[in-house]
Amino acid sequence: MGDTILVTGGAGYIGSHTCKALAQAGLEPVVYDDLSNGHAQAVKWGPLVQGDVRDRERLARTMSDHKVVGVIHFAGLIEVGRSMHRPDLYWDHNVNGVAAVLSAMRDNGVARLIFSSTAAVYGTPAGLSALSETDVLNPINPYGDSKLAGERMIAANCAAFGMEAVALRYFNASGADPDGELGEAHDPETHLIPLAIEAALTGSRPLTVFGRDFPTDDGSCVRDYIHVADLARAHVLALGLSTVDQGFEAMNLGRGQGTSVLEVIEAVGQACGRPPVYSVGDRRAGDPPILVADPARAMKRLTWKPEISDFQTIVDTAVAWRLNRRFGGITTLPAAA
Repeated sequence: MGDTILVTGGAGYIGSHTCKALAQAGLEPVVYDDLSNGHAQAVKWGPLVQGDVRDRERLARTMSDHKVVGVIHFAGLIEVGRSMHRPDLYWDHNVNGVAAVLSAMRDNGVARLIFSSTAAVYGTPAGLSALSETDVLNPINPYGDSKLAGERMIAANCAAFGMEAVALRYFNASGADPDGELGEAHDPETHLIPLAIEAALTGSRPLTVFGRDFPTDDGSCVRDYIHVADLARAHVLALGLSTVDQGFEAMNLGRGQGTSVLEVIEAVGQACGRPPVYSVGDRRAGDPPILVADPARAMKRLTWKPEISDFQTIVDTAVAWRLNRRFGGITTLPAAA
């Protein structure tokens, strides 16, 4: 194998797919994960070190022991709804985790960091056009706040200590490894596509579509769904950037195409052979009508583009994973969409 990359949270959904992409690129991933949300069975392409991302000493020792030359930082809390009820946890894990990673990197002379960020840093857009990195950053929940704080902390460290970092702002990660080795196995699950699949396959709990009166073609929210394998490739390409502009860059990762909630339901029905059962409820507070990425910067800087761009194909990979899961048990799922 080639250079060693530390992947915090590498036993999770996007992290495990990225470890596979690293190995395919000739790099060796070392996973650092507390397994609170990840799965040991998803760690297949390098060693697993079990530890808390806030543990600076253990992080530094892991980097030293494995001669790490770069870090991809996924580890953190991601559930937006939970962040509204327990903001303390999000500020602790997501901000103090970044601080510990940066400190351990400085101790070991590791200069390149790729940060798992989110479209939640934009908050509620004023208009309906695709979001670019120059748009206003105004998170509306503690999850987005904590991610933006992480970006700013990283940028400040890059300026002060000569490090280089890329923050990749994901829109809606979706789908599963086309080879069937990996997939989405959150517990509990809160994302629309796997919830819709479960509703279609079992009918045990119908979906609720929150709002049919948005200014969109069919009245439901529109989001930008990007295949997880395309996200994974972008991390590998970001590691290989020859230079990072002014030490820190942020880039959107999305298909640049919107798909409505009702279009998701239709695609899931097509893949499953029967439609998910759903009902229509009131809008959720703070739900913008449209969130779609302008990924032009990532496409230019990383020479990247989504390879799995057809939305039905994205859903098909998610259904294939659900029908033949390798890890992560099926649990009772909340009704959400």
